[in-house]
Amino acid sequence: MEKLKILLAKGRIYESVYELLSDVGISIYLPDRTYFPVTNQEDLAFQVVKPQIVGALLAGNKADVGFSGKDWVYENGVQDNVEEIMDLGFDPVRIVAAVPDTLDFGKIVSAPVTIATEYQSLSARWMQEKGIQGTIFRTWGTSEGFVQDNGDSIAQILIDNTSTGSSLHANHLKIVDTLMTSSTRLYASKEALKDPAKKQKILELKMLMETVLNARSRVMLEMNVAQDKFDALVKGLPSMRSPTVSPLFGGNGYAIKIAVKKSDVPVLLPKLQALGATDIVEYELRKVMV
Repeated sequence: MEKLKILLAKGRIYESVYELLSDVGISIYLPDRTYFPVTNQEDLAFQVVKPQIVGALLAGNKADVGFSGKDWVYENGVQDNVEEIMDLGFDPVRIVAAVPDTLDFGKIVSAPVTIATEYQSLSARWMQEKGIQGTIFRTWGTSEGFVQDNGDSIAQILIDNTSTGSSLHANHLKIVDTLMTSSTRLYASKEALKDPAKKQKILELKMLMETVLNARSRVMLEMNVAQDKFDALVKGLPSMRSPTVSPLFGGNGYAIKIAVKKSDVPVLLPKLQALGATDIVEYELRKVMV
């Protein structure tokens, strides 16, 4: 089988995906000053590229699959030329328009403006949709300093990504519109999906990553319960399907296992104890196939 060519984006995406692949069982090692990680999987070939171009490379059939923020796929205008396989949920952000918090947005856009942004295409579409006249000033990286409430300000509007808005607030900027939301996703070339062997491998990779992501959000709880409290306890249990139950030695009760959401544990543990559960043990899961 031809190797599946996978693009890894540099920066924060790389770190998150590296950890996910490692948990799946796919190890990658990037030697110094190279862009082609070594892996323990003979049917996979990796390349590291800038996050801004992953979608464009997939649309041009230069690779089979890749990890990219949704924002850069839309910025490159290739959302119809690639296939989104799954949303990993990493690095969720909003692409927003912001202006100085001392100014009125309506007054700002009543005259031609300059927009400071890395997102030239998204900004141009936004300006057209809003009927805003002006120009776009291309920035690289941190851009908040280009938009200020003074005569020396290079731009009047900032379009950038934000997760919490704290950086905008610290620079005295307020959000006036949200262009889109984004997160790290796995995309595939449409040509790759036409190849049955590659498509199968892509879907297998998706399945493996889903098992790890499912496990990250859940834990396993084990507990014992006396026979006379068993029915009440089982009725109060959440679980993915149904709990695993086995009799305790001596017939004095039951041992129970359930997989639950991590977020439910703080409320669930006191409830279980009140229902008669004893010897409660919580432990992490590595993979969960639903």
